[in-house]
Amino acid sequence: MEVEIGEFGVGGAIGNVIWIILFGWELAVYHIVAALLFTITIIGIPFGKQHIKLARLSLIPFGARIRQA
Repeated sequence: MEVEIGEFGVGGAIGNVIWIILFGWELAVYHIVAALLFTITIIGIPFGKQHIKLARLSLIPFGARIRQA
């Protein structure tokens, strides 16, 4: 899975700003903390990488594209 933060119009920009202020920063912090906890062990490293991707997506969801790698 790849997350591309891409093109979004004026509505997407306004939506992203509102999202970041209300919910996005909390979700991103939670995913980053989870990623740090998972990367403590060798087995958890792939899960930590996915949480980093989810942190990017939870911060700016409008206009993002998710592709299969």
